[in-house]
Amino acid sequence: MKRVILMLLLVICASPLFSQNLDSLAKLDPKTSMALDLSDQAAYQLAVRYNDYDVAKVKLYDLLLRNPTNIRYAELLASLYFELNQSTSAALVALDIIEGGNGNNTTALEIAAYSLEQVGALDRALPHFESLYLLTGDNFSLYKSAFIQYSLKRFPEALNSVNMLVKNAKPEEKIGFPKSATETQQVDMKAAALNLKGMIYLEQGSKAEAKTAFDEAIALEPTFELAKENLKKAI
Repeated sequence: MKRVILMLLLVICASPLFSQNLDSLAKLDPKTSMALDLSDQAAYQLAVRYNDYDVAKVKLYDLLLRNPTNIRYAELLASLYFELNQSTSAALVALDIIEGGNGNNTTALEIAAYSLEQVGALDRALPHFESLYLLTGDNFSLYKSAFIQYSLKRFPEALNSVNMLVKNAKPEEKIGFPKSATETQQVDMKAAALNLKGMIYLEQGSKAEAKTAFDEAIALEPTFELAKENLKKAI
């Protein structure tokens, strides 16, 4: 069934009518195009204001078709999909921005990284988190990189990322860990990195090193419940 739908889409895109529509857009005089843009921008803003996100998306697509080189409309579309938890669509739009020669676009990198993570594509999310850290110095992106490296069993890379985080984490930086379905515990970023370091060592069977890392995490955050639970596994 999916193959049939794909073939139909290909037929539609290749049809003379579709090509004529694109040609018509290209031939719009600047004055008409500007008037249409202003109208669609106003409609988009009203749609967002009234929580009518289906209309908002349609207007962004109209703006994108007339202004294919204006990255801002693609960023807005990717952001809208992300806010609506439509992770696959958000990732696809963000990847189009990145792969279209905008590899340093931090908005697209962030949306691509988190959206790909949410759909379980960790190996594809990782390079975007890594790029985001290199461009912004954001330690949370570094933590995400380390955790995904750990999840993918790329332990040497994960340890390197964690050691960088332990060295560079700022006292005011916090990260949340779920305590229950409705409660989150905020802990020091350095303590979170040390806990992750212990998890990496534990996964490799190095219980002594894991215990040391968990002890250091708990020394920084005496109420860090996850680190306490992990410490039991290292004893």
